[in-house]
Amino acid sequence: MGKHTRRVVAVIPAHNEQATVGHTVTSLQHQTIPPDRVLVVSDNSTDHTVQAAKDAGADTMVTVGNTHKKAGALNQALATLNLTAGDLVLIMDADTIMVPGWIERALVELQDPRVGAVGAVFQADSDRGWLRGCQAREWHRYGVQIARTGKTFVLSGTAALIRWEALQDVRRATGNYYDPSALTEDFAATINLLNSGWLLRSPVECETTTETMGTVPELITQRTRWSRGALQCVTRQGLTRVTRVYWWQQLVLLVAILAGVAAYALTMAGWALYGPRAAWYAALILMIFWLERVVTVWDMGWWHRAVAALMVPELVYAWILQVAHLKAVWQHFTNAAETWHLNDKETSHAIFG
Repeated sequence: MGKHTRRVVAVIPAHNEQATVGHTVTSLQHQTIPPDRVLVVSDNSTDHTVQAAKDAGADTMVTVGNTHKKAGALNQALATLNLTAGDLVLIMDADTIMVPGWIERALVELQDPRVGAVGAVFQADSDRGWLRGCQAREWHRYGVQIARTGKTFVLSGTAALIRWEALQDVRRATGNYYDPSALTEDFAATINLLNSGWLLRSPVECETTTETMGTVPELITQRTRWSRGALQCVTRQGLTRVTRVYWWQQLVLLVAILAGVAAYALTMAGWALYGPRAAWYAALILMIFWLERVVTVWDMGWWHRAVAALMVPELVYAWILQVAHLKAVWQHFTNAAETWHLNDKETSHAIFG
């Protein structure tokens, strides 16, 4: 690559992130092409987030009267930036660590003038235990899917490098850089960028490490919001050229859940009436499913291969995710009160993995 001349400003919204924000800033300083400025935006923090960010070498600001969580914090911060066409903004979570070549690899994608943003492919910060291990395998498989298809369905909220012109296009079209009413601001940003005519990329080399949920209730809360946020965005937009793929994904996901429930019910009923039996074609389908589960985590090591081969641990995990999705569908269509949990991640890509 030639000499890098355009400005890259990293904006990191943070709420009570004193324990992690310093590591996030440090990972930016260790980039092969570091950002020209790092701005940590403390949003209603009650701890020492600001001081931790300053100690790590970042500029800081504090939001004023923000009631719109991460999107509101980003809107306030972006409004203060004095950027021009050609400049880039790196939006990053305060508990995320980048691989050293992240920005350099993203800049390669942005050499295409049609590409408006480059998002992260993220991995789990921990794979210890059944629940975190399942999340780690889920996210790894999503990375495998991206590597295979080259498609970017959602611009990850963990890290995204966005053209200033693209953000300006979104602001002119919607009135905000980020939708303050969206439950999943990253999904809404994805739709808005696509509506503005920009292409999106997520090369697997743009890897980040981010936090997983430690308990089942936390996971259900997180995934319910992710699913509901996606439903919120697509129903608001209606069926368009941009949203039709997301409508299709929602339909396929719901049909898959209902088909799975029906299959379990029919299997149990058949066993009760005729005793355990297995048709050859059922065994073949099961074998294909088993191979897919193992092969897609092969490079994670022998432990993950073994757990995937057992199948039952991941089936239980899948049922939990299905419960969360059905809960989101129910809440969305019954207009239940919307909530946003501060310990919850913004990224909603996994519901499409």
